[in-house]
Amino acid sequence: MSGQPPNYGSDFTMRYDDTKDNHQSAVESKQDPYEHYDAPEVGHTKAEVGSSSDGLNRGLSTRSTAGPSNDKPMDGTDQTMRDAPKFPEANAETGYRYGEDDTPKDEPFVGGKFPDPSRSSRYQDLEYADPYSQHAAVPPTSAKRPAGPLGRFLPDSARYPIEQRIENKKRGIGIQRTPFVVYIVSAAMLGAFIYELVLNARQQGTPISLKPYINPMLGPSGSALINLGARFPPCMKNVADVPLTLQIGCMNNTQNPISEVCTVGDLCGFGGIPDGQEPNQWFRFITPIFLHAGIIHFLMNMLAQLSLSTQIEREMGSGGFFLVYFAAGIFGNILGGNFSLVGVPSVGASGAIFGTLAVTWVDLFAHWKYHYRPVRRMIFMFIELAIGVAIGFIPYVDNFAHLGGFLMGLLVGMIFYPIISVTKRHKFITWGFRLAALPIAIVLFVVLIRNFYTSDPYAACKGCRYLSCIPTAANNRCQGTGLTTTTTTT
Repeated sequence: MSGQPPNYGSDFTMRYDDTKDNHQSAVESKQDPYEHYDAPEVGHTKAEVGSSSDGLNRGLSTRSTAGPSNDKPMDGTDQTMRDAPKFPEANAETGYRYGEDDTPKDEPFVGGKFPDPSRSSRYQDLEYADPYSQHAAVPPTSAKRPAGPLGRFLPDSARYPIEQRIENKKRGIGIQRTPFVVYIVSAAMLGAFIYELVLNARQQGTPISLKPYINPMLGPSGSALINLGARFPPCMKNVADVPLTLQIGCMNNTQNPISEVCTVGDLCGFGGIPDGQEPNQWFRFITPIFLHAGIIHFLMNMLAQLSLSTQIEREMGSGGFFLVYFAAGIFGNILGGNFSLVGVPSVGASGAIFGTLAVTWVDLFAHWKYHYRPVRRMIFMFIELAIGVAIGFIPYVDNFAHLGGFLMGLLVGMIFYPIISVTKRHKFITWGFRLAALPIAIVLFVVLIRNFYTSDPYAACKGCRYLSCIPTAANNRCQGTGLTTTTTTT
């Protein structure tokens, strides 16, 4: 006997034994009467195949090779035929078998047998689970749990089943679609940068400072950035080496030596600092986040912010992201204010961006088994972090903002990043880190702010300045104030 695999959509012919006795005996012996059959010869017609008196009533309707037929089984068809699937699976050795598994397989049909999808190597390189396994992922369109009128304010774990949260994590789907905070902050930064260029054009005649010093970042002068709110300790507290009465170049100065002279108190802007009053422009821990030293600096930060930070906000939600972003940016400026050279202004959002970079480390270690090739991912993230820290040693770049932002991003990110815990042990460890991160973050803020307002912040860590400065003759071995009205970027 011979059998042929099905070829749906093409002509094929079937014929069966035309004796009722043989058919009945097969049914009584519990054999499938249609498991074996003789393939008709080419050219047989419907009349030849169904020539017996009862064969047509018990068999499938056939059609000639000349054209299609819409014949259906007659009422005499037995129960075995009624229960048979419409499109049976094929077995190349024995003909047609009914009731076999028709689940799509990962590998092609070879040798009449379907391979086991669990043995396929294709899914081992995919980020997602085998869609045909019994643990297939929950579709992302699964309904939320009913949470009542306050459901939108509940955490992600209370609104979605754990299976859907895991699947969303693998797919990179966050808890919201639009990163509102990133877009609003980026628009504010763009507006502030345009104003920087306009102000410098009014004062020096060109949007980019070319005299007396060229801004390597292609932006305004250091004096203009101090006036607009750069981090500049002499405007925030009394600095013995840089008093408010010290005369430096004004925003409109283009000569070297200086021809247009202003005092530090006048240059601080925001109404100036009256004589005899102590400088206290504490907001300079915040305003530098929105300022940039030049076109190159702005484009680099926007590239990182609109790629990395947008994804983090989608995963965290705007509330948690807002706290991480600004906590990291502010703490980076606090750390830099403690240990950077006091006479060098600093601007930029790199501290805040490094804080969002730190959140990716929290995500990696908290969801290790849900990430695609986590070891390789960790290696690339380490290289990325090392490059960012190395850039911080370039002149006019404040590495303290990078390091401080990353540290605070780890702590605050651990508190607010939505972590999936499928076991009690994992949940216990997660909450242990969260309970430890909160007091550590608070203590760091309090201690470093208090240290900043001391007369000599360097005394707390004399060697810390070398984390952002390589000693050379050009920078006086990282000593002194560094006051040249050049600007550091973050």
